[in-house]
Amino acid sequence: MFRWLNGPGAVFKDPLPGSTNYLNAYDPAGNLIRARTPSAPMLSRKKGEDVETATAVPHNGLEQNIASGKPIPKETADDLMPFPMNRLFRSQPVLSEELRDKIHKMIQGGISVRTVSEELEVDMQRVGAVYRLKSIENQWIQEGKKLATPYARAVNEMLPKTPAPPNPKARAVPHESINDLPVHSATRNQLFHPVSESMHFNRTSAAKVFARNLLPAEHRIPHPEMVELAKAAQEHRGRDDIVMKRREELVKAENDLLHAKEERKKAREAAAKKIENPRWLFRFEEIKVESVGKDGRARGGIGARYGVPPQDRKKGQIKIPTRVG
Repeated sequence: MFRWLNGPGAVFKDPLPGSTNYLNAYDPAGNLIRARTPSAPMLSRKKGEDVETATAVPHNGLEQNIASGKPIPKETADDLMPFPMNRLFRSQPVLSEELRDKIHKMIQGGISVRTVSEELEVDMQRVGAVYRLKSIENQWIQEGKKLATPYARAVNEMLPKTPAPPNPKARAVPHESINDLPVHSATRNQLFHPVSESMHFNRTSAAKVFARNLLPAEHRIPHPEMVELAKAAQEHRGRDDIVMKRREELVKAENDLLHAKEERKKAREAAAKKIENPRWLFRFEEIKVESVGKDGRARGGIGARYGVPPQDRKKGQIKIPTRVG
C-alpha cells in the first residue's frame, strides 16, 4: 500500500484544482490520461511490473500546462466514474458556490424564480431550494453559528460543478433540463376515446379528453416562452422583444395570481365562524351535501384532499367506450 501511495497514488495527495481526480482519470503509472499530448506521451508501467511498484514518471505535458497556466482539458465521461468496477455510474454535476450566490443575489434583486431558471438553465424547484438554503446560511452567519464550511468545500472538490457565467452577457452552462413536462394527475387514467377519421385531433383535443380544463402540453411546460423563442430563431425574428413581452406577461400573471389568492383567503376568513377561548381557536365552515357532486368525487366535497382512487383498472369495470360523443 505504501509503495502505491509513494508511486502512482502520490498524485492524489495534492489533487488538481477544478478536477474530480477519480481513479479512472489516471493510468496505472499515475499519469492524467486526458492531458496526454503527442509531443509528450504518457508513460505507463513496464511489462510485468505490478501496479503498486509502478512509479509516476514525470512527464512534460501536465507540468508544462500547469506551469504556463494552460487549462487542463475538461473531464470526459470516463473521468466521472468514481467507482472503477461500476462503469455505468457517472457523477452528476452540482451547482458551484459562485452560481448559488448568483441565484440568491438575483432573486433578492426582485427577479422572479421563473426568469432566473430560464437565464441560468436551472430547474425552478432547485432555484427555490437554493434561495431558501442560502437565506438560512446568511442568517446563521449573522447569528454567529458555526458552519461546516471545510466539509462542504471538501465534498464540492470531489464532484463536478456547473460554473456561473463569467459575465452578464455570457450564456450560462446548462445544468439540467428545465422544460420537462410534469405528469398531470388527470392523465394517469387509462381510457379509450373514439374519433372520426375526418376529425383534426391534436394535443389540445387530447387534453380535453382527459379533463375539460386541462391545457395542452405546450402550455403546461414550466417555460412555454422557450417554444416561442425557438420559433423566433427559426424565423429569424428578434429575440429581445419576445423575451421582454413574455416577462411582462409573467409578472402580470403572477400579480393576478397573488391577488386572487389573497381575495380567496379573505373570503374564506369572512365566511368562517370563529370561537376563541384562552387556549384554542375553533373554526367552523358551512358545508353542503351537494358539494360532493353526483359521483361523490367533486373537489369541493369533504375529504377530496385525501384523494379517490381511479376506477379504470378496477375489476369488473367497463373499459371500452359505450357511446360516441
